[in-house]
Amino acid sequence: MRPVAILGIGQTKIDEHWDKSLKELAGEAAFRALEEAGLVRVDAVFVGNMLSPLIDGQNQLGALIADWVGLWGAEAVKIEAACGSGAAAFRAGLMAVASGEAETALVVGVEKMTDRAGREVTSALATAADADYEVEQGVSFVGLNALIMRRYMYEYGWKHADFAPFSINAHANAMHNPFARLHQPITVEQFEKANMVATPINLLDASPIGDGAAAVVLVPAERVSRPRVVVAASAAATDTIAIHSRRDPLFLSAAYQSARRAYAQAGLSPDAIDLFELHDAFSIMAVLSLEACGFAERGQGPRLGLEGEIGIHGRIPICTRGGLKARGHPVGATGVYQIVEVVQQLRGECGPTQVADARSGMTQSIGGSGATILTHILRRED
Repeated sequence: MRPVAILGIGQTKIDEHWDKSLKELAGEAAFRALEEAGLVRVDAVFVGNMLSPLIDGQNQLGALIADWVGLWGAEAVKIEAACGSGAAAFRAGLMAVASGEAETALVVGVEKMTDRAGREVTSALATAADADYEVEQGVSFVGLNALIMRRYMYEYGWKHADFAPFSINAHANAMHNPFARLHQPITVEQFEKANMVATPINLLDASPIGDGAAAVVLVPAERVSRPRVVVAASAAATDTIAIHSRRDPLFLSAAYQSARRAYAQAGLSPDAIDLFELHDAFSIMAVLSLEACGFAERGQGPRLGLEGEIGIHGRIPICTRGGLKARGHPVGATGVYQIVEVVQQLRGECGPTQVADARSGMTQSIGGSGATILTHILRRED
């Protein structure tokens, strides 16, 4: 397998884009990535998306977006892995280029979620859970995460307020990201007083949905002059789709496995990772990801936030552009947004939220409540 580099990136602001269709959002990000890459054609298009059949009434996104951006003749497919769809599409594009099957690949993550009522979106998101044993019982996705969080607090003795630093950090970083949806800093007091959604998860524990798209262009590394950003590792793993079937519902086994494989591929340890764009759809998921990936001991994840270790100048900066919590979470696009943001960090383009001397960055995207987890490591080569 040959080394692969990221030649171009593009993204749209996450918002309620009433005036833009699904394909227009995807096209906006795709054209920006292609323009930066200096390309007008690619061999393959991989689209990450979860909800288009349920929310937009549209399948065939590969052909739809290839047609919209004028890439007729290229191979084009949609990849679906729930909220991990964008990362799964990136992995598919990576494998196509690394194997030599394609010389150039465009990866687009796109989701348009705000045109439907909240209950419809909630029902659509629930399709990532076990239809027979979770959805059938009326448990929403936030409900499933609330059950995990409540058990975690009980097992390890943490209070709800101990999770506040994760949301506060995300909002503080999003203030400097023009593509983020939420540009409001928050305090511990606001976190504790936020409206409850599903005890103990409140509004400030949870990421907002939105409409958005992000894109990257992948090529063989030999085609890109240094300094360049290369893909040092790509790994994926699965766990049971239903939480109750897991040996330990408080441990993200698929995160542990995919991260371990990624570290081995990149020849790195957790200590060598300069920043981590994790999947903080809910604050409890940020904690569990940090523990599974070796940045904290089991049951001690909240301590990283409380001790300031997750900030831009901390031991392991996370959500440096706002994360899912404040950048927003257009589910099928999120994994590609994370890749774009790490590329920005490794290029030194992040202004006030720039991690000093960043040379390696990791992303992790979670499909469902931990059933599918993909981990990528990017490296800057000078």
